[in-house]
Amino acid sequence: MELELESILLPGIEDKRPLVIAGPCSAETEEQVMSTAKQLAEKGLKIYRAGIWKPRTKPGGFEGVGVEGLAWLKEVKKETGMYVCTEVATAKHVYEALKAGIDMLWVGARTTANPFAVQEIADALKGVDIPVLVKNPVNPDLELWIGALERINNAGLKRLGVIHRGFSSYDKKIYRNLPQWHIPIELRRRIPNLPIICDPSHIGGKRELIAPLSQQAMDLGFNGLIIESHCDPDCAWSDAAQQITPDVLDYILNLLVIRKEIQSTENLSQLRKQIDECDNNLIQELSKRMRIAREIGTYKKEHDMTILQTGRYNEILEKRGSQGALCGMDAEFIKKVFEAIHEESVRQQMEIINK
Repeated sequence: MELELESILLPGIEDKRPLVIAGPCSAETEEQVMSTAKQLAEKGLKIYRAGIWKPRTKPGGFEGVGVEGLAWLKEVKKETGMYVCTEVATAKHVYEALKAGIDMLWVGARTTANPFAVQEIADALKGVDIPVLVKNPVNPDLELWIGALERINNAGLKRLGVIHRGFSSYDKKIYRNLPQWHIPIELRRRIPNLPIICDPSHIGGKRELIAPLSQQAMDLGFNGLIIESHCDPDCAWSDAAQQITPDVLDYILNLLVIRKEIQSTENLSQLRKQIDECDNNLIQELSKRMRIAREIGTYKKEHDMTILQTGRYNEILEKRGSQGALCGMDAEFIKKVFEAIHEESVRQQMEIINK
């Protein structure tokens, strides 16, 4: 499906990268909301974010102040002139946010993963002209992400964008949520005009990772950033470790290098031709490898051998990972490549044995 899209920009917001949305993870008190907003406004920020309803992983945590906080966001608009946005997860949230004059909405990662919830939000938004940003689902499922966009677009909303906040993983490493950049890159390939905003706060989970992740997003041509900023981050009621002060945010934004999105120089064209040649060679070599794998499959069939030889498979993964590291590549990346190659080799050998 091709989405019908219009600009998510609000009046008076410049059409330049990065579009920046900033504010605390949660609206906690009126004083905290107003203090943070005024500091951000002094830095030139135009769009203020704050969570009013906060889905928490386990019960007992702070789940947001609720409707009361919407009045504080109205006061932010009145006193600073900033636009305000918040997350909605139910039809009731939508109705309350619209009634309070919220300028922009976003759908959270847990909600995006639930088509019933997304449809409920889409139905509540019918006939409304408001920018809506859809976060990626918690799991790395591109079709689910696109499906959420389609549901909202089908309700007549055209001012759509997405937020890349990374993907949950049991095997946590440096990041709170793994970036898996290839997924938003594929989304852009499929829907070129869709604005993509990066959420380095939720990807990193630590304030020291916000700057490098923001730069990576800009290097990949993302349109904007949504960053959690709090007047007193260490005392935040939720996600304290990933929030930064308005001063630190201003420092990070001023250091960002914004490169041109499109380059069509002769040198770049020549480099791309080299990439094409390398890719063609890779495919030819893979074809050769699969031919040999099929010959091995024939041998195993003739000698009544099992397809999977665990010792040999482990040897390949270990050796190829080490070889990749010596060539300047990440060993885990090489491991994943050869896991995929092995899977296809096994599939082809299965076809031979089952003939």
